[in-house]
Amino acid sequence: MFKLITSTIAGVALAGFAGGALAQNFDDPKEFQAAKDLLAMTPQGPADKPWEQHLDGKEVDTAQYKKPGPYRICFSNAGLFNPWRVVGWTNMQAQVDVLKDDIKSFTVADAQGKDDKQISDIDAFVSSGNCDLLIVSPNTTAALTPAVEAACKKLPVIVFDRGVLTQCPVTFINPIGGYGWGISTANFVVSKLPKGGKVLALRISPGVDVLETRWSAANRIFKENGVNVVGAEFTDGDNAKTKSIVEDYLNRFGNIDAVWMDAGATSVAALEAFEDAGKPYPIITGEDQEDFLKKWKDKGLTAIAPTYPTYQWRTPIIAAVEILKGQPVPGPNWKLPQPVIMQADLDKYVDDKMPPLHYAMCGCKDLPGYPQRWGGK
Repeated sequence: MFKLITSTIAGVALAGFAGGALAQNFDDPKEFQAAKDLLAMTPQGPADKPWEQHLDGKEVDTAQYKKPGPYRICFSNAGLFNPWRVVGWTNMQAQVDVLKDDIKSFTVADAQGKDDKQISDIDAFVSSGNCDLLIVSPNTTAALTPAVEAACKKLPVIVFDRGVLTQCPVTFINPIGGYGWGISTANFVVSKLPKGGKVLALRISPGVDVLETRWSAANRIFKENGVNVVGAEFTDGDNAKTKSIVEDYLNRFGNIDAVWMDAGATSVAALEAFEDAGKPYPIITGEDQEDFLKKWKDKGLTAIAPTYPTYQWRTPIIAAVEILKGQPVPGPNWKLPQPVIMQADLDKYVDDKMPPLHYAMCGCKDLPGYPQRWGGK
C-alpha cells in the first residue's frame, strides 16, 4: 500500500517559471482581523475530534470527483526537517492505516526542503497517471504555486499546513494560521512584559507564509504597544545557532526580558543560554513540544505554548477519501481549531511517557500503534 519516492523526475518546465514574480502580502490587516475573528469562534464538528472540526462553516461540493474505490492517494511532502513534521508524518501514516479499506495505495515523495525537487515530484505524480488525488504540503509559498496550479488541471488537489497563492485546490486545510499564532503570543508577552522591557524575536526561516504571518502579526501588536524589540534573528531551527544568538544578545544588552519565537522547537536551547549566563528566565513563547512543556513545568516559567497542531496531518487523508467518494468537505479554506496551552492547562499536556521531541497536540491517542509508534513508552 505504501510507497516512498526518493528520486526526482522531469519537471523542468514548472521549475522554469516557479521563480516568477508571485508575491504575497504577509502583513494584511484584513487577514489579521479575520484571524482574530476565528480565534473567537466555536468550532463545528465532533467535539472529541478536532482534526475533523472546522471554524467557518463553509463547504465545497465534490460530486465531480466521485469515483469507485479503493483509491490511489499521492502525497508531495515539503520534507521531514523538524520534529513537528516527523510527528505529523507519523499521524498521517497511522490515519492511512485506519482507512486502509478505502485506500489502495499511498505514494509519497519527500522534497527534502527543496523547492525544485518538490516541483519535480509534483510533475512526476501528475504525469504518472497513478494518482486519484494529490495532497501537497508546500515547501515555500510562491515557488510551489505554479506546480500546484498545473496539478489542479489534471486531478483533485488538497493543500495543507503551508499555503500557495491560488484557490485551485479543492480545499486548503490548516488551523487558524500564522496571524492567530502571532496574535496569541504577542498579546501574552505584552501582558507580562515590564515597562521598557526588551524582547528578542527568534524566527526559523523566511518565505513560508505561516511563519511570515506569525511574525507580522506579533510585530504589529508590539509596535502598537511600544514594545522594545531589540532584534529579530533567523535561527534556521538549529539549537546551537539559537543558543549562540541568545548568548550574543545577553552579552550586548545585559538581559533580555522576553523571547518571542515563531516556532518552539528550539525554545529549550534559548532557555539554556540564560541558564549558562546565570540570568533569570525570560517570558517565553514556546510550543507544545514535550521538552519545552516539561521545562516550563519544572522551572515555573512565565510561558505560553501556542500550537499549530500536528493533528492536522490526519485531516488531508480523511478529506481525500471523502472527496473521492463525492462527499462535501469544509472549504475552500478548511480552518481547524488552533488551541493555546496556558499555565492552567499545562499538566494535561506534560507526558513523561512521550519523548522530548513529541508534540502534545497530536490528536493521536486513538491511532493504531500509540504510543510506541511515536517513540513513547
